[in-house]
Amino acid sequence: MAESVNLYAPPKAKVEDVTPYDGAAEEIRREHIKTEASIRSIGVLYYIGATVCCIASIGFLIGSARVPSGLPLSMKALGALYLLFGVLGFFVARGIRKLRPWARITAIVLAAIGLLGFPVGTLINGYILYLLLSGKGKRIFESDYADVVAATPDIKYKTSIVTWIAVIVLLLVVVGVIAAIIIPRYH
Repeated sequence: MAESVNLYAPPKAKVEDVTPYDGAAEEIRREHIKTEASIRSIGVLYYIGATVCCIASIGFLIGSARVPSGLPLSMKALGALYLLFGVLGFFVARGIRKLRPWARITAIVLAAIGLLGFPVGTLINGYILYLLLSGKGKRIFESDYADVVAATPDIKYKTSIVTWIAVIVLLLVVVGVIAAIIIPRYH
């Protein structure tokens, strides 16, 4: 006779591979989540900068074919330089978003160079340096912080509505300024 199955019995599972609740990891993550979100947003800025550099390099390379004088060689070199910075920017952006220690060091060097872009570049890169060199910024790039993130996947940073409104207003201002510069040239 076949053995009957009790449909109401609790499941029989092995639990030795289940990790116990780690309150310390949750506490660390909650303490550093704002800085972590800010640092990951630096990665987004590097993606945007890398995209702009790649588009500019295409413009220089296409423009060098249309200029008849000895200038095309320097335009090609400038296009290649922009392409190099664009590719480097994509790698740094990905490393920052994944919280890789090498990306932190590279971003510190790039931000230090970016301080020369007065006034906007100085402000943005000064803030990037502040985030990356702060105590919490250093902690986020330590090797065991990846374990903290893996142990606390349910903890997410929620951006406030005020921040979203400020970002949208800033984008509209930037688009308006660009439109104000470009539109009069074509009329």
